[in-house]
Amino acid sequence: MDAPLSSTVLQSSEIDTLMRDNDDTFAINGVVQNGFVDPRELQPYPSHLEKPDSVTESLDHSQSSESVTKFSGRKLFLPTGCCYDDRMKFHANADYTENSHHPEDPRRIGAIMDAFREAGLIYSGSELELAEILKNSPTKYLWRIPAREARRDEICLAHTPSHYEWVRELDNKSSAELRAMTLAFDEGRKSLYVGNLTYLAALVSAGGAIESCKRVVEGQLKNAIAVIRPPGHHAEHNESMGFCIFNNVPIAAKVCMQDYPEICRKVLILDWDVHHGNGVQNIFYDDPNVLYISIHVYSDGSFYPGKGDDPDAPDGGIPMVGSGPGVGKNVNIGWHAQGMGDGEYMAAFQRIVMPIAQEFDPDLVIVSAGFDAAAGDELGGCFVSPACYSHMTHMLMSLANGKVAVCLEGGYDLTAISKSALAVTQTLMGEPPERMEIPPINHKASKDLEQVRAVQSRYWKCMRPGINLVAELLDRDAIRLSTVARGYEKGILSKKHNMITMPILRNKLNKIFEDQVLVTPQIHTAKRILILLHDPPAIFAQPDVINNSIAPHNGFMAADNFPYIDWAIENKFGVIDVNFPKEIPKGDINPFLPNSSEQDVQTQFQELLSYLWDNHLQINSGAPIVLLGVGDAYLGIKQLLTAREVKDRIPCVLAFVTGSLRPVKSETDPGLSKWYKENSLIYVSSDHSCWNDEENAKRVRKSRFGHVKKSEVTGLGRMMKKYQSEASEWLLSQVETWEAQRVDDETEDEAMAETSSRTVNVPGLGLSGMNGGGGVVASA
Repeated sequence: MDAPLSSTVLQSSEIDTLMRDNDDTFAINGVVQNGFVDPRELQPYPSHLEKPDSVTESLDHSQSSESVTKFSGRKLFLPTGCCYDDRMKFHANADYTENSHHPEDPRRIGAIMDAFREAGLIYSGSELELAEILKNSPTKYLWRIPAREARRDEICLAHTPSHYEWVRELDNKSSAELRAMTLAFDEGRKSLYVGNLTYLAALVSAGGAIESCKRVVEGQLKNAIAVIRPPGHHAEHNESMGFCIFNNVPIAAKVCMQDYPEICRKVLILDWDVHHGNGVQNIFYDDPNVLYISIHVYSDGSFYPGKGDDPDAPDGGIPMVGSGPGVGKNVNIGWHAQGMGDGEYMAAFQRIVMPIAQEFDPDLVIVSAGFDAAAGDELGGCFVSPACYSHMTHMLMSLANGKVAVCLEGGYDLTAISKSALAVTQTLMGEPPERMEIPPINHKASKDLEQVRAVQSRYWKCMRPGINLVAELLDRDAIRLSTVARGYEKGILSKKHNMITMPILRNKLNKIFEDQVLVTPQIHTAKRILILLHDPPAIFAQPDVINNSIAPHNGFMAADNFPYIDWAIENKFGVIDVNFPKEIPKGDINPFLPNSSEQDVQTQFQELLSYLWDNHLQINSGAPIVLLGVGDAYLGIKQLLTAREVKDRIPCVLAFVTGSLRPVKSETDPGLSKWYKENSLIYVSSDHSCWNDEENAKRVRKSRFGHVKKSEVTGLGRMMKKYQSEASEWLLSQVETWEAQRVDDETEDEAMAETSSRTVNVPGLGLSGMNGGGGVVASA
């Protein structure tokens, strides 16, 4: 049991009495009568300033909106509120077996309050002493916000009446029924437990969120933190899920917008819980007055809560932006994977959250503060530090005249949640955030943020610098530069080497690789064949800093494959040039599309190269086939080697790699890895992660990765330029050795065939007779 919280957070017996009467009354001398004092009564107005009438008027709890607005500039003289109630611990797992532990543990909120006490944020003396202290030091201690049970009408602002009744009926269930429900609900996406006092705890949790937000909106407190549970952000309007019963934050937001329409018209809800707040999103998905921004792990929809039963329902994906009048008011910053930390979260705030929030200009900021992205929380698997949480809080405090209410959501490691909540609270109270070194952002996470910027640029001016409005460009019949670049390549190769487009007579492949496969004439009779698999040409451009336009003379394209094609044709090779395009979904208007995933590259190349092998390359059975892979397209080499029996036709494999480096192995051909090592040359950029430590370097030098060579330079273009002569000589030597061996094998085969045709075995004689043992040699 927690120690009593004295005047700021009342003991359980005092809470029970207070909560039955939600009307707060104040003594004229500022002394607490029922557990709460209007904090503005505690700090006299500075004597050198004229005291406005609104200060006196606003001491009445039923103050007018106008008086609150006039007084909003005096936040410096107000304390930070804290809402807590022991009754929220009563929500506990009804499965009383030895395995009844659950991540959403009642001890979570107690651990946070213990951290507050240990840090000296909670006063343990009398109310009179606290009143005197806060007159001179309003930020020295937290001021208690009394929790209460939320009313039915308040909860039904965000939930259906039938859902409210479902939760209320839990009170009437037997322990056996609740245990059975818990076992059933703990499976799959529902992920929920219920107990005998779940209803009471959920009412108090929602009521705590309401009271915290109302006190901040009214101007009674500078800001507030509500240490509440059960959490809420997964609860849908019609059901509980994801450890959540009622959705506390939407309930509080709707109450504030309803009760204070003049001063609380626009609300920002910032959700930094590691899981997407599907319930909050869906409750406000078409509401233009509520901006919901969520920073969470998405992982292509595989991370909880993922997708629901309705495939058309919005999830935590980046393209989900709201609907109807609320379009653009939903911002999902969905990370591609776990493992994000301070660098990624600070970048998200600086690039996305704060610019959009400032443009939205809210009247109130509510933080759905889950701390399961904190370092040490195994369920979240991320690495956000307490210092990072304090910096994010500090940035949010610059909005809405500092009206920030922080409401607890997830967070399941007691140490991590306590340290993180403490850092946030100290920042709310006025302490500067701890100095921190921001690590570099993960490259894939940076692309995640760019995708968010691209999607949101349609709705927010602050997101548009550097972003093109694709819909407008398509209306002007604009085409993507990748199409222009391939057209240029096709024109040059056609003029210089008479190369033509190879038709791909398969519907799906034809749509992807139309004009992407170019071949020299008479490829079926070529004595040697080079298959060049490469990414689209590299394009470099310097945009105008004012309007983001690019003048043609400020753009450049580097077709690094041309010199290798020239060399191949000079050395009597037939050439198949395969450009791997980004598949553009029909009707897609995103200004930023990430590169094709590794899985897409491998799948599409396996289909294409298998098609080429089956329909073209096998026809020319005598020509050696050289594979040259450049960039991510090099992954196609692996697909051909493992999909078809081709190594006897391939003298060598040459590749230039800056991205994924993958092994070549086969369950049906144990010797493939050894062959690959002996007949490949794989140049890997010097800044590749495989060279970061010796263990990685040893790993990639194993046979299955091929003959890997560390490049002295970085980047595909620079590598291809530097090693062109060396690679070409090696490639030609491998081909000539293969051809010579082939000639020797054919000569030996012919000799054996001739000998066989000139030798006649006489019936009845053994083979030994052919060696002078009585055999007869006759002319054919």
